[in-house]
Amino acid sequence: MDRPRAVDVQSFINDHPFSPFQWFIFAMCFVIVLLDGFDTAAIGFIAPSLPGEWGVSRSALAPVLSAALFGLACGALASGPLSDRLGRRTMLLGSVLVFGVTCLVSAFSTSIGELTWLRFVTGVGLGAAMPNAVTMMGEFCPDRNRATVINLMFCGFPLGAACGGFLAAWMIPHFGWRSVLVLGGATPLVLAVPLFLRMPESARYMVANHRPAAHIRAALARISPDAAHAQVFTMSEHVPQTPGKGLGVVLSPMYFVGSVMLWVAYFMGLVIFYASINWMPLLLKDSGLTASSATLISALFPLGGVGAVLSGMLMDRFNANRIIAACYALTALSVWLIGQAAGNVALLVLVVFAAGVLMNTAQSSMPALAAAFYPTQGRGTGVAWMLGIGRFGGIAGSFLVAELTRRHFTFAGIFATVAVAGLLAGAALLVKQAARPKPQAGAPAAAKTESFGH
Repeated sequence: MDRPRAVDVQSFINDHPFSPFQWFIFAMCFVIVLLDGFDTAAIGFIAPSLPGEWGVSRSALAPVLSAALFGLACGALASGPLSDRLGRRTMLLGSVLVFGVTCLVSAFSTSIGELTWLRFVTGVGLGAAMPNAVTMMGEFCPDRNRATVINLMFCGFPLGAACGGFLAAWMIPHFGWRSVLVLGGATPLVLAVPLFLRMPESARYMVANHRPAAHIRAALARISPDAAHAQVFTMSEHVPQTPGKGLGVVLSPMYFVGSVMLWVAYFMGLVIFYASINWMPLLLKDSGLTASSATLISALFPLGGVGAVLSGMLMDRFNANRIIAACYALTALSVWLIGQAAGNVALLVLVVFAAGVLMNTAQSSMPALAAAFYPTQGRGTGVAWMLGIGRFGGIAGSFLVAELTRRHFTFAGIFATVAVAGLLAGAALLVKQAARPKPQAGAPAAAKTESFGH
């Protein structure tokens, strides 16, 4: 009697060309990340309309502006363990529905307090969507170009934020501020239809969690019909295994140091990002530039995400920790140079753009790094917790500059202080590289192989 044909899931994905089905998964995840960028930025575009609508002061807008940031952190932290228990598909669909429904409902808010709570829940959905999109895409990618594809997917975030600005500038004068939230809520609900009908569960997740072989076969057959006759599926992990799943993996002795270093690096990166985008226009204006020049120069910083795809290609070929650490170190240098360029507009334009390219390249590369670091049983939690804990860096960055201005730091002193965060992020990744988990004595380098079949 012939033995059942066994198929290693990742080897199968590696051995076949990137299929139209995988491009469909990429398109779905790209649009989710784009909508994340749009909905995260939406409140900033509609905020100027709220004082006139409800008769509130500008200071009263602080809670509604920060509510989504806290929701993003909470959503990411909660969704990771759930993703490793319930599945990537379930969490992805659920999170899209949550932020779609609540964003749509928030368009009909009747008070600033009501809008604040709805923005928080919208943030929870957004915070859960991003890490699950990363994990799902990563588990359907060949090893040879995983970082490139995930970084390309992350280009959707600044694109979504930019589109939100252009659309809001046209929609608010014609249809009012509520129309932006209607668009931001209705689009995810439309997206949920093909997600529900066409998006499968991750094949790696199904093998790791002993799902029926027929379901695994059906998912892989959409990549190539070669999977149609397979009866047994195996999964080789290229990182060391540890008992448990979810947080049990992320906080295990084998992965703990690396997990903390990922958190530190992403946190410090967002300290720089939010300190810059929230305060740079005001700081440049105070340094002597006109308001319009300060705004235009500051706008170059978030536009600088063009290096993410190149970084992904380098990560797929060389040591990813060192590639991103170098980007953070160069970010620190360029942010410091912003402080030295006051009064020289041409130099200021150059260094702000360079800082934006380096900063966004490093930050956009971190999810791919986290996805490659953890085994399947802890990948969802690992990616989500890095993104969730990192969100507090965004809050810290805004408060840091506020405190520095209160203490009357100079323009150069503020940017020199913010630049230190880039050095800390780079150092954290070098520590992660040095403390990378190693197989236990007697275990093979590719750790254990999970298998399932009839």
